[in-house]
Amino acid sequence: MNKVLITGSQGFIGTYLCIELLNYGYDVIGIDNYSKYGKLIRPHDKNKKFKFYKADVTKEKVNRIFSFEKPDFIVSAAAMIGGISYFNKYSYDLLSINEKINTSVFSNAIQEFKGGKLKRIIAISSSMVFEKSNKFPTHEKDLKKTPSPLSTYGFSKLSTEYFCKGAYEQYGLPYTIIRPFNCVGVGEDKTLNDHNITSGNIKLMLSHVVPDLINKCLKGQNPLRILGRGNQVRCYTNGKDIAKAIRLSLESNKAINNDYNISIKTPTTVIELAKLIWKKINPNKKFNFICEKPFNYDVQKRIPDISKAKKDLKFEAKITLEESINEVIEYMKKKNNQS
Repeated sequence: MNKVLITGSQGFIGTYLCIELLNYGYDVIGIDNYSKYGKLIRPHDKNKKFKFYKADVTKEKVNRIFSFEKPDFIVSAAAMIGGISYFNKYSYDLLSINEKINTSVFSNAIQEFKGGKLKRIIAISSSMVFEKSNKFPTHEKDLKKTPSPLSTYGFSKLSTEYFCKGAYEQYGLPYTIIRPFNCVGVGEDKTLNDHNITSGNIKLMLSHVVPDLINKCLKGQNPLRILGRGNQVRCYTNGKDIAKAIRLSLESNKAINNDYNISIKTPTTVIELAKLIWKKINPNKKFNFICEKPFNYDVQKRIPDISKAKKDLKFEAKITLEESINEVIEYMKKKNNQS
């Protein structure tokens, strides 16, 4: 069975991917420095086929892990990432640190490929590379005609894709680019670099809109405060589906030197999302909301064309937004009870 090395294995998508690969019999090597959440206990930690290294991939010492483990695949999932407010506070660090991560991971991948063991690197990009797209649904091929992202985070993810192309053109390193659209699920916790931004009387969560709205409803905010006018359109994709797509890309030759939008097919406005969450938490209360000034880089529309992944990978996201919301509500209720 193939051995897969995952950078950022203890993060949000990394955790879903570890579970997915271990469930399908892969040997998984995880690298993480706990820089976002601090030390966490993840469901895959005690699996006998999982081996973990606490390490910073930007440091030279990490080279020994890659050379010792000799993986068949590398999944580059480590990144400095957060929600919209994160983009504003850490605009330089997002670019600087993510470039350092890319340089280290790809340099090690090139060395392992030269050694004859590594088959491919799978790079986790982001829908934010389409930050300035004006064509919807947006196909993978449309990226060539899309203006560069405005945010440093979006630019850093576009840079990740160019690392793939550069490593292939110069060294022949095969790659696959995965672009998740608005990953939702459990496992997002308070970050170490959290800072106080309030939305009404509730501290804004730095992760994403789904846990933020759930948190406000659970704490009784009324009227519910929404950033922007609420007409922003997103496609909320469960982490389990994203992990499945990554696994399928490992197993498909069609994915070699290719890129894929990974998303649920149903677009949803923030107002529609807010109403759905409100109804589940406050079934006997009238839905009330007010709009707040949005942050910069609050992209108004992200709707992907997902036909390529369906054709090449035989992948379709199956978990509905409602199922994802139910999952996150239960997770957050449990976390609140524990605290």
